[in-house]
Amino acid sequence: MKDFAHIPVMLNECIDGLKLQDGGIYFDGTVGGGGHSYEILMGSSPNGRLIATDLDDDAIKAATQRLSPFGNRFKIYKSNYKNFEEVLKAENIDFLDGALLDFGVSSYQLDCEERGFSYMKPDAPLDMRMNSSAQLTAEMLLNEYRQNEIVKILKIYGEEKFASQIAANIVKARTRKPLKTCGELVDIIEHSVPTKFKNNGPCSRKSFQAIRIAVNGELDGLYECVLALTRRLKKGGRIAILTFHSLEDRIVKQAFKLLECDCVCDKSLPVCVCGKVKEIEIITKKPITASVKEMAINSRSKCAKLRIAEKII
Repeated sequence: MKDFAHIPVMLNECIDGLKLQDGGIYFDGTVGGGGHSYEILMGSSPNGRLIATDLDDDAIKAATQRLSPFGNRFKIYKSNYKNFEEVLKAENIDFLDGALLDFGVSSYQLDCEERGFSYMKPDAPLDMRMNSSAQLTAEMLLNEYRQNEIVKILKIYGEEKFASQIAANIVKARTRKPLKTCGELVDIIEHSVPTKFKNNGPCSRKSFQAIRIAVNGELDGLYECVLALTRRLKKGGRIAILTFHSLEDRIVKQAFKLLECDCVCDKSLPVCVCGKVKEIEIITKKPITASVKEMAINSRSKCAKLRIAEKII
């Protein structure tokens, strides 16, 4: 395994937004290489604690090594961040002082050919699993799912306008031989997109994103997770969430909107009967985006959006 290299996106903005304090208990749902986690532990020194999760064995190994100077102040679980309730229960933690979710794919995962995440690696296998022990791979999805299911994935998760053509050509190609490599998928996509639409960046980006999301179930239960995790914050605790495409950002925005509102009753009712009260203050009325300087250094920060909220009850 080569070194797990990953530049944390909007590191300073995330850390500043969390308002770290000595002795606080923090949760990092996607530890990656440990970049954000390291600064969380530094900012909550000398007594702050960090509980983190990740599905990637390589990430966990790299983060454990990077955070080792902090001794027993941190613990990393191989788990989906959506299972945070189980993790906190195992640690006997009721409430958190802060939480961070970073939905980006790490540079290591994109650059590591055998992981099959990148359309820039033609010989890479069609894998795309965050958790290398999970059963479903991109190869299985593309060779076994029905055409209408592939169309739905490409349309919903990739917002791909040529989803029908791409799916039809995938099915046609796999009747000759099973799809095995990223390069084979890229060729199919390139032949499915009309020439006049090929000047707006790589044609394969949206489809690869969509397939990766489907393989890993990235949007499944995301809305409910944001609600539940935010409600696990202490009064004054903050949650910072980094998203990298519009579908994720929309879900986070909707969850924060519900948590911020006072009432969810039908407007035709004369009085409130739901009992819903305002639970958070949204710190970022508009999402924070990376600086021009950061985008020049780290191109993967260009599509990132950061939303921060503070628990008020």
